[in-house]
Amino acid sequence: MGWRIRGTYFESCNCDAICPCRRIDGVPGGRSTHGICLGVLSWLIEEGAADGTDLSGIPVALASRYSDDEPGSPWTWILYLDARASSEQRTLLERIFTGRLGGDAERHFPWAWKPSELVAVRAVEIEVDHARRRQWLRIRDRISVRIRDRYDGGETVTCVIPGHGRTGEELVADELTVEDGAIAFDYRGVCGYGSSFDYAG
Repeated sequence: MGWRIRGTYFESCNCDAICPCRRIDGVPGGRSTHGICLGVLSWLIEEGAADGTDLSGIPVALASRYSDDEPGSPWTWILYLDARASSEQRTLLERIFTGRLGGDAERHFPWAWKPSELVAVRAVEIEVDHARRRQWLRIRDRISVRIRDRYDGGETVTCVIPGHGRTGEELVADELTVEDGAIAFDYRGVCGYGSSFDYAG
């Protein structure tokens, strides 16, 4: 099965900006600020298809937790797929974002190559805006993320999830809130990151 999706990406986690997990001025990242990383990732597919099924215009989100001190730092995560997509579209996106279809997911998604626990796959209404430096994401009763602005610094910052070969910028979040059972946290003034993505398999 062939697939390709491209579009925009933004994330926020509880690390201080610049998130030490990222590559900064070409130097590989390392341990997270607090040793436990709690975050939300989001993708807005501008154009894409899998096995001939159009995936354009669909948002995808993920809430996650991992500890640097746990052997292998396995991810615990929840995948959110937009309820307005068809059942076929959601099935294909689940297979892409869990890494089951291989391809670029095996290079960009740590939860696909590390040990991980997928707590749930939820069909929910995802409200999202990826406008540069003003990104926001809402999933009713579960997630709210709002970016304040770019991080005030001149460093070159890249992230493995969109890809180190892609231009991006460090951001600062006004709000990062998740309330979804096994994954729950609430932060202000933490880091964010915005970029584009282009994955295929």
